[in-house]
Amino acid sequence: MPSLKDLKNRISSVKSTRKITKAMQMVASAKLRRAQEAAEAARPYAVKMTDAVGNLARASRNSPTAPRLLKGTGAEDVHLLLVCTSERGLCGGFNSSIVRLARQKILALEGAGKTVKIITVGKKGRDQLRRDHGQKLIHHIDMGAVKRVGYADAQKVADEVLKRFVGGEFDVCHLFYSRFQSIVVQEPSAPQIIPVVAEEADAGEAGQGYEYEPEEDAILADLLPRSIAVRIFTALLENAASEQGARMSAMDNATRNAGDMIDRLTIVYNRSRQAAITKELIEIISGAEAL
Repeated sequence: MPSLKDLKNRISSVKSTRKITKAMQMVASAKLRRAQEAAEAARPYAVKMTDAVGNLARASRNSPTAPRLLKGTGAEDVHLLLVCTSERGLCGGFNSSIVRLARQKILALEGAGKTVKIITVGKKGRDQLRRDHGQKLIHHIDMGAVKRVGYADAQKVADEVLKRFVGGEFDVCHLFYSRFQSIVVQEPSAPQIIPVVAEEADAGEAGQGYEYEPEEDAILADLLPRSIAVRIFTALLENAASEQGARMSAMDNATRNAGDMIDRLTIVYNRSRQAAITKELIEIISGAEAL
């Protein structure tokens, strides 16, 4: 059994840990509010951008002059996985859930005989994927110096992806991130962003006709790269909110666990102290009776 001094030092150590986790929970709570507002504010614009691109893409789907980002390369042999995670840990299973989805996608693609390449955004995803798939990592984008995600950061990522697509380095690109639902729920997602997928119109939209000036292909040539940057920007904002929500939940659990541990250690300490006092009393009484 540990000594009273060891128990006292351990209780003091756990109390210090609880102060840290409580402070991190409060910081994450403050950051979550801003990150959640930014993610929710970006969603309507992203939806409208997707609708506009989808409407144009449906009209230009069979055009021989359709942009390459829409019609693709004509093959699906090389897949690029753009995996977005956080730069810091201590956020529960946030990073692990995204990486787990990426690993499942890698296994599925390799099982189908496809070639996989990976670009990581965020140190934690790179560190986890490097263990098993280090040879597939072709580029890493460091976001450690970014305090608050902006459109320029997403544009930098989009430029890197588009440059490699134009260079013929891959045929299909999937974006991995975690969509923010609530503090305790973050949903890992992996949509295809290249080539752009035009969803089928519903019955209401199917009857609507639009005329474009200039032609659809000319508009798409300018709009498609911008839409990819918007999707990456939205993913980074969703990730930022999901990270803070996961960290807030994880630190809350850690604070509760530290409190439970302090209670258990305090009980053990009191029992050990009482046993020591009782033993000293017995020794004193026994000595007095011996005299």
